[in-house]
Amino acid sequence: MAAEVVICGAGIAGISTAYHLAVGRGLSDVVLVDERPPLSLTSDKSTECYRNWWPGPGDAMVGLMNRSIDILESLARAHGDPFNLTRRGYLFASADPTRIEEFRAQGQEAAALGAGPLREHRGGPDDPPYVALPASGFEGQPTGADLITDTGLIQQHFPYLSEATVAVLHARRAGWFAAQQLGQLMLDKARAAGVRLMAGKLDRIEQRKSRVQAVQIETAQGPLRVAARHFVNAAGPFAKPVASLLGVELPVYSELHAKVAFNDRLGAFPRSAPLLIWTDPQRLPWQDRERQLLEREPASRHLLEEFPRGVHGRPEGPSDSPIILLLWTYHTDPVEPSFPLVFDPQAAEIALRGMATMIPKLRSYFEAPPKPFVDGGYYTKTRENRPLVGPLPVGGSWVIAALSGYGLMASPACGELLAAHIAGGALPAYARWFQLDRYDDPDYQEMLANWGRSGQL
Repeated sequence: MAAEVVICGAGIAGISTAYHLAVGRGLSDVVLVDERPPLSLTSDKSTECYRNWWPGPGDAMVGLMNRSIDILESLARAHGDPFNLTRRGYLFASADPTRIEEFRAQGQEAAALGAGPLREHRGGPDDPPYVALPASGFEGQPTGADLITDTGLIQQHFPYLSEATVAVLHARRAGWFAAQQLGQLMLDKARAAGVRLMAGKLDRIEQRKSRVQAVQIETAQGPLRVAARHFVNAAGPFAKPVASLLGVELPVYSELHAKVAFNDRLGAFPRSAPLLIWTDPQRLPWQDRERQLLEREPASRHLLEEFPRGVHGRPEGPSDSPIILLLWTYHTDPVEPSFPLVFDPQAAEIALRGMATMIPKLRSYFEAPPKPFVDGGYYTKTRENRPLVGPLPVGGSWVIAALSGYGLMASPACGELLAAHIAGGALPAYARWFQLDRYDDPDYQEMLANWGRSGQL
């Protein structure tokens, strides 16, 4: 068997690459291979959110995400929005007055990088109007962000937040969508354009004179050799071992991230909310008797310690759905990807209690918490949390990997970018910042030495 391009991995990154090659570039002789069903390893474990809200250095991430959102909106308009693109934004909130200047600096930085203007609402007569977030859809909304320090305005628009909240920063070109529907749309269009989907496990990559010649795939019918001019590593958490088949070392590692879903039978979490993020470190709210019990056992004393900032959540599904999603990555130790996944048995209660600091009505569940459903996946990332998209040292080999916790939102633009690489098309200005050879640049190495925030929630 022969193909122009073989893509290893039928997650959202591999599917997007196949879509942009076949539909965007007219290169239809593409084989997409995966031992699992499409979109079933980590692509279906996401919070399904998107944002153009990214820090520097440089405007590469904002440029990439703006392009990705442009593609999302274009697909939604062209196909009747089958993936329900919603633009309620990300709402960062704090009870710490010293956080206000940090919010302002973040908004100013984002504006300078191309995310849109910062509007401040202090309660004065010259304040710009605050545009309320929509219940659904994505059209006609502002870009940039709104910094609200007028507590009356905060309570007017977000009455469910803790009364201790002194500031919110509302990033506006952000929201969520149905990931499976987006992936299926791109896969259907790619297959209609000639892309072949194959069930099998990549076993070997043949090289000749430092160039890809063929791949060996283990299928249910036996081994299959596919001659190919191009090979794409889109293997998600397995990108590193797949690269090793080429003799290439990828500078990536993985973290395990959990997502908690439960039935909000009391309606404590408002269905109209944006993605809500509490930006203050906190100690979990325990009663005195609970605290005493936790203190007695060495295995539970860590529950009394300070937890990091960043607990977040959103409503899931249509307006009449009772499901909410909660996430809080309080452990970020690198791990080796393995399946099935094993999560902290206390993850659900920790996330619920942490989110209750932001939404006090969630405290109603402390005595009788709802039964949670916990799943998640691996964030496979580079040190500076930027993706790898571009050529590998072996001729004809390419990578689209290290999309960390932003794979769904970034894949439309990353797939387009890799398709341009493979087809020899013009590359956007941000392309060089995502190539593997960026680590050979002394200026980039110096930048890494002083790297700040990663942009990861």
